[in-house]
Amino acid sequence: MNGERVTAREETMANMLAVIAAGDLSTQAVLAAEALRKAAAALGHTIQVEVRSSLGVRNTLPAGAAQGAQGVILVGSGDLGEERFAGLKRSAAALDAVLRDARAVLEQALATAPAQAPARTGTKKIVAITSCPTGIAHTFMAAEGIQQAAQALGHAVRVETQGSVGARDTLTEQEIREADVVLIAADTQVDLARFAGKRVFKSGTKPAINDGRALVERALAEAQPHGAAPAPADGVAVGKAERAAAQRSGPYKHLMTGVSFMLPFVVTGGLLIAIAFALGGIYVFEDSQQGTLGNALFQIGAKGAFALMVPALAGYIAFSIADRPGITPGMVGGILAANLGAGFLGGIVAGFIAGYATSFLNRNIRLHKNLEGLKPVLILPLLGSLITGLAMIYVVGAPVAEALAVLSAWLKGMQGSSAILLGLLIGAMMAFDMGGPVNKAAYAFSTGLIASQVYTPMAAAMAAGMVPPLGIALATKLFANRFTREEREAGNAAGILGIAFITEGAIPFAARDPLRVIPALVLGAALTGAISMGIGAELKVPHGGIFVLPIPNAVTHLAGYVVALVAGTVTTAVALRFLKRPVSSVVTA
Repeated sequence: MNGERVTAREETMANMLAVIAAGDLSTQAVLAAEALRKAAAALGHTIQVEVRSSLGVRNTLPAGAAQGAQGVILVGSGDLGEERFAGLKRSAAALDAVLRDARAVLEQALATAPAQAPARTGTKKIVAITSCPTGIAHTFMAAEGIQQAAQALGHAVRVETQGSVGARDTLTEQEIREADVVLIAADTQVDLARFAGKRVFKSGTKPAINDGRALVERALAEAQPHGAAPAPADGVAVGKAERAAAQRSGPYKHLMTGVSFMLPFVVTGGLLIAIAFALGGIYVFEDSQQGTLGNALFQIGAKGAFALMVPALAGYIAFSIADRPGITPGMVGGILAANLGAGFLGGIVAGFIAGYATSFLNRNIRLHKNLEGLKPVLILPLLGSLITGLAMIYVVGAPVAEALAVLSAWLKGMQGSSAILLGLLIGAMMAFDMGGPVNKAAYAFSTGLIASQVYTPMAAAMAAGMVPPLGIALATKLFANRFTREEREAGNAAGILGIAFITEGAIPFAARDPLRVIPALVLGAALTGAISMGIGAELKVPHGGIFVLPIPNAVTHLAGYVVALVAGTVTTAVALRFLKRPVSSVVTA
């Protein structure tokens, strides 16, 4: 009898393969690989998992691994090396899906029909680009959503991610040439020069994350040749298209494009200034310190990187509106804004003036085809800079400078209840949609004020943005009966993302139970923001999480700042304990 049981088990045992492509999410990739191994062992199967991330390739599959395997699971986006698995049944899964329920992913893979069946006549080749303002979480989550959806629909897909470290898995000219449709899922401006004449469909990142299948189907059905007008349609369809276009290319998106290009200057300048103060003391910027390393670092940070913050902001707002011809007028306007004392507010105004003015000129100036080449390199930059410069000097520069001076003085003089209320607002906004428009609005406001030497809102924003994933991670440890086994395992990844100030680590939990989770996140983050503003903590760099805390002078009132972070984290965890219901399926380890 025992022999019969062993034989039956051997007959049903499957040998599976998996490849995980995770880009910068290397920690989540390792956690997903371990989850798949545990799920396979629990089901009586074996699985070999190869992990591909920005750190390289781990556990590379042997050359002949596909010969003895029953199937392969392709997780995430990017180069998965699919050519190795010809004739092998395949299934696609998102990284979040594996972290959430690896067993379900594995069971679905075992039941998947062979992918090597005759190719569908409707198979399309799709190339896509994903990008978000910070270039971290939403960029890669959207890429995974698109790849999973396209593969489920039987289409070939390649996704280029334009993240915080630049473009990864860059599309080749051949791939673009052979593509049936180009899908742009981005919250920032993407250069479309490569796709001239191709059918292009534009969207934000959220549709790709929330319902990638629907987005891919819409792209295939509604994409238009780049530069062509939409095909005639009924009034309702036209209205929807116009609203979608307005959402994709409206002022918010232009502003976020500028902020995303400004961030590296802010981070670099802030860190160099902090290190300069650590080496040379608080008077390192004085002439008496010339020639010292501290003074040199201060010059690079303050008069180099920081001096380019506002021009970069203005230049890339204009780029988002008017494409490349808008960069020069925008940066010229940004320099003038900085020189006039109008700061980041002046940079924003200059960027929009330059962008819309250059776009208007581009549409209305008509030249002979032999002279068209002069427009982008001479006529548009010259006239756009002239209009923007005169507007900044004679019209908007002085009033915006006065408004910024009043705002800066008010913020610097904030004490007591006023500071606490602002901290509550910033904190709540950072946690409300975890990387969405509300979060980015608070973050952009706080980051922009660094150029005016107002650092308290930035401190509140970063601490509050760390609370949602950290609070969830703590709750999964202290109140395990409120979470499923998969959620408790995913809590580890959320904690790692939280300490790095990646608020999006809380999204999978909020998506499952928004009415209970989001209020808990907002409560903890608002408390953290209020405490940070109340004690007057200042942060001179806009990112980095806990890793910037040990840098001398990067954060003031460090002990109180840490207390604010801990208080918000504990508050969120306790709130989750009372708001979430016990999970009946939890088994105590």
